[in-house]
Amino acid sequence: MKKYLFISTITLVFFSTVLTSCSDEFVDPKPEYSIDSENYFNSKEEYDNALIAAYDLLQSSYVNVLLGEIASDNTLCGGESPTDVIGFQQIDDMIHTPVNSNLRDIWNWMFAGVQRANYILEFQNKTDFPGKAQVIAEARFLRAYYQFELVKWFGGIPMKGDARFKIGDEKTIPRSSVEEVYASIEADLIFASANLSPNAAQQGRITKGAAQALLGKAYLYQNKFAQAAASFDAVITSGKYKLVTDYNSMFEAEGENGTESIFEVQYTDVEGAGFGCLQCSEGNVAVGFNGIRNYSGPLFSSGYSFNIPTQDSFDAFKTGDKRKDVAILDINAWALANASYDNGNGITFGKGNEDTGFFNRKYLPRKRSKDAAGDLNLTNPNNYRAIRYADVLLMAAEAYNRGGIDDGKARTYLNEVRRRAFGDTNHDIATSGAALTDNILDERRLELFGEGHRFFDLVRTGKAAGTIPGFKANKNELFPIPIEEIQFANGNWAQNPGY
Repeated sequence: MKKYLFISTITLVFFSTVLTSCSDEFVDPKPEYSIDSENYFNSKEEYDNALIAAYDLLQSSYVNVLLGEIASDNTLCGGESPTDVIGFQQIDDMIHTPVNSNLRDIWNWMFAGVQRANYILEFQNKTDFPGKAQVIAEARFLRAYYQFELVKWFGGIPMKGDARFKIGDEKTIPRSSVEEVYASIEADLIFASANLSPNAAQQGRITKGAAQALLGKAYLYQNKFAQAAASFDAVITSGKYKLVTDYNSMFEAEGENGTESIFEVQYTDVEGAGFGCLQCSEGNVAVGFNGIRNYSGPLFSSGYSFNIPTQDSFDAFKTGDKRKDVAILDINAWALANASYDNGNGITFGKGNEDTGFFNRKYLPRKRSKDAAGDLNLTNPNNYRAIRYADVLLMAAEAYNRGGIDDGKARTYLNEVRRRAFGDTNHDIATSGAALTDNILDERRLELFGEGHRFFDLVRTGKAAGTIPGFKANKNELFPIPIEEIQFANGNWAQNPGY
């Protein structure tokens, strides 16, 4: 539900008005009275509405997930042709530059999320009401989440504390260091962990466990292993989460917001969008992009054939691993198994650019019983499992192992995930030290395949060069600041090295 118009780039003026669409036109140029950004926040309802707006940008993070796979060794860009969404193609080949509209989207949309959270925090002391600490904690979690995405992709970013950016700030406020950004993220998540309820007030809202898990992840990305282990253990020992028995069920509609979900981005197909405003979609745009080109058959619907798994990814799954057929759809085997479909006419599908015969099955569009609003491929209701319990177990294992804290505990967490994958204890890992580190990272690739983590796992562990084709060390660890932002800043922000 989009009720407020907020800035979509750091360099524009922030203004808020009561709207019901993405339009910037006012219906009545001379209203009897107006609500603007400076006389808002006079009631709990107004804080809640602003919080909804801060949540809303989570749905735009679909592109972060998609490119987190395409930029890695997991998948190829795909699409219709080598020039289909050229920004994706360039990132896949590691030849991207500061002129890239898709990287600009990540910058703009994540900064819009920061700005919306900062709007609440700027006026956090204006009005008191019961439950206000919860609202502020959610706003601080959301700011931390958006800042974490930005620092992963771009490194140090400009920050302004609990205040919105205004025109001219880009020329005077410098980029903060990576360390300063992480310090802000940690402070927000420590506050959120202390003030959030363990139980969501509404489905999809942030909980104490989500804040503790993201805090642990922020520590892990900085190699603060002891702090990370402690944060992850708080989640694990809370008793709130557990691995689901059926790995496949987690990625179907009935598995959304289940016991393994710690933080899940909510999507719906009741409000549509088009290519002119992808961030306006309430649906998961990445799902349609992942879809099988010109597909006709059971279970799935068609899409644009981006994010194509490689043969190496397919081969990485060992015999007996139940995750393989859930993570990757072998379209030729699927067609053979469903040869009787449509009275024996079978499944039909097309081939796109860089076709391997494989698709990211977790986030393929499913058939629906009703028509969606807007473009069907841009409004898929598949939720994104941003942080799930298996991810936390594997991050905890990594923290205990790489921090030299307790390899036995690391193996316990790792093997819990593997026992679900294979259905037995015969595939337990018994290694230690560096070998165990490799086992954990390999397991992350398999367990979390298609979920947008692979590129950043390789970068933060120093394994990207030599693993990702075309990756250049001391350059491609970060993506370039969009050229528009560098120009707006007029020399105040230096470009990332190598760009």
